[in-house]
Amino acid sequence: MTAAVFGHDGPWSEEEYLALDETQQRVELFDGSLHVTPAPTPRHQNISGELRAALRGPTREAGLRVLEAVNVRLRPGRIPIPDLVVTAPIDLDDPWIEAADVRLVCEIISPGNAATDKVLKMHYYAAAGIEWYLLVEQETLSVHVYQRQGAHYVERSVTKAGETLELTEPVRATIRPAELLA
Repeated sequence: MTAAVFGHDGPWSEEEYLALDETQQRVELFDGSLHVTPAPTPRHQNISGELRAALRGPTREAGLRVLEAVNVRLRPGRIPIPDLVVTAPIDLDDPWIEAADVRLVCEIISPGNAATDKVLKMHYYAAAGIEWYLLVEQETLSVHVYQRQGAHYVERSVTKAGETLELTEPVRATIRPAELLA
């Protein structure tokens, strides 16, 4: 993939982005530019897996689906890869999920890209109309729940390790941050 990235001139199209070979790195498309981050750490992936497990049953009961690390098309030319998404029923063979189908998006903050998750992606997700944003801080194991209000998110709750989050929207789920590193 490196040769394809460095041999490319000008902005990236969605078609060129989707034609990239699979890689261990996460490659996202933001308005014609690629955003490349290293593969997540085992700690990050453990948190993601435990959170997905906590959401799996409740999402199925609600007729929804929870997925890890998939392309989400926020608008033409803007395709991030969130850590988790809760979606309406979708075609699992499509190359991306449209933002309109996403009910909740989750990012697990890695120390090296906190600004991307707390500022850039948060702004993009709200602008795309995604109602709920879950932000997990790895270092403190705290879970922040945000709800969209207009073009921005408003924090609705913060749940720390040792506490319990009773999520009521878009699904009813119980999340215990301390158990995310089980």
